[in-house]
Amino acid sequence: MKQFISVNDVKQIDKLVLSALAYKANPFSDKVLGANKRIGCLFLNPSMRTRLSTQIAAQNLGMECIVFNVGQEGWALEFEEEAIMSGNTVEHVKDAAPILGKYFDILAIRTFPSLKNREDDYSELYIKQFIKYAGIPVISLESATLHPLQSLTDIITIQEVLNSSNSWAGDKPKIVLTWAPHVKPLPQCVANSFAQWVNAWGKADFVITHPEDYELSEEFTKGAIITHNQEEALKDADFVYVKNWSTFNDYGKIYTNDPGWMLTNKKLQPTNHAKVMHCLPVRRNVELSDEILDGPDSLVTQEAANRVWAAQAVLGEILTG
Repeated sequence: MKQFISVNDVKQIDKLVLSALAYKANPFSDKVLGANKRIGCLFLNPSMRTRLSTQIAAQNLGMECIVFNVGQEGWALEFEEEAIMSGNTVEHVKDAAPILGKYFDILAIRTFPSLKNREDDYSELYIKQFIKYAGIPVISLESATLHPLQSLTDIITIQEVLNSSNSWAGDKPKIVLTWAPHVKPLPQCVANSFAQWVNAWGKADFVITHPEDYELSEEFTKGAIITHNQEEALKDADFVYVKNWSTFNDYGKIYTNDPGWMLTNKKLQPTNHAKVMHCLPVRRNVELSDEILDGPDSLVTQEAANRVWAAQAVLGEILTG
């Protein structure tokens, strides 16, 4: 693996999942794999689970991890080619990235969409410029359109639950991605990425449900069944992934904040005792009810804990490659 930006960088999802679960069983099995290696984690927006889990994963492999908050601890970066830098940006990525490529063996980048211009956000300019100029492997810690480490974690968690139960007996589980209300517009990154990974994994019956006007890009959802009827979508579900996202076509807007889309135990009754997932952070009693989050069907803590093993599997694959 030369980089980790999307599922398209992964040759065998199942192999990566098995690697993650092996690291979970024995975290220090490759404790010298990253000896004398250094990873730089650059954050252009805040993070908690992604930042901490990546640091822990690197340390488990013997790597040194250095975290840098771009814009807060250093110069504001310019990413546009041929930019006339007479504004607020101080340093161009063309000058910064090659130096970072000399300091580090792997570079991990977290960016965020503006939610103002879809063309700009979906061009993935920021992370592509680091890939272009750094000269070393680049890992996405979330980009303007995708969150691959989160989605790998989600597949790991689903597979872990499947491994611990004989309920499916070879049948495909039904996975539902459902939109949830939120107090502000959120990007499509997690939803895009989850859809992309589940479709590429190919081991589930996959349904996406959301209100009208909240369609995601077909680039990521193609292969899934899409419905505006949440009740119909939830019937016989085995896993329910809850996430808010803003509009894609009329980009970055909130058209509805209908609290009726919030998941509750009553809504789970037609499911197959479905397990509930969310990437966190979560707005309690807006996106998800307390009764779900604090109940036996919630996988959110297990899911978040698995972030370490997802990151460790990716780092291990890049280091051995």
